[in-house]
Amino acid sequence: MEPGAGDGAPHYNENNGSRRPGAMSPASATDAAREADRIRPVLKRLWGQKKWDPATVRAALLHLGYEEERTGSNGKPHGGTLTVRAMNSRFTDGREVTPEGALVGLRVHDDACVTAFVQKSNYEVMTNGPYPETGCFEPPFGH
Repeated sequence: MEPGAGDGAPHYNENNGSRRPGAMSPASATDAAREADRIRPVLKRLWGQKKWDPATVRAALLHLGYEEERTGSNGKPHGGTLTVRAMNSRFTDGREVTPEGALVGLRVHDDACVTAFVQKSNYEVMTNGPYPETGCFEPPFGH
């Protein structure tokens, strides 16, 4: 059995490597925690106001001075560090459903992100290293 192989399935680590964030340096982790502390009260306020649509969340976070992340036609980053988008869709009752709410990804450094969400039931702000294929956002599934 592979070390750290979860339920012991063959090739668990290999198959789920894209779902593990990269490591953050101690300095980057400190910076990410500081940015998380700036974002948390904004999401708490929006959640209390029942405002969790991506446009409202984006506007509130841009007000903190972040710039929206842009990519060039080749898909390479072209400035900005903030991405706010709809929640991931999921298959429920035989159809694709996108829950109300917003996902937040803030690139603090090449090795550090703040990820967050706000939705009807709750909100959460975390720090993590980037994922190999999806940047700040945890991939919805492995391959």
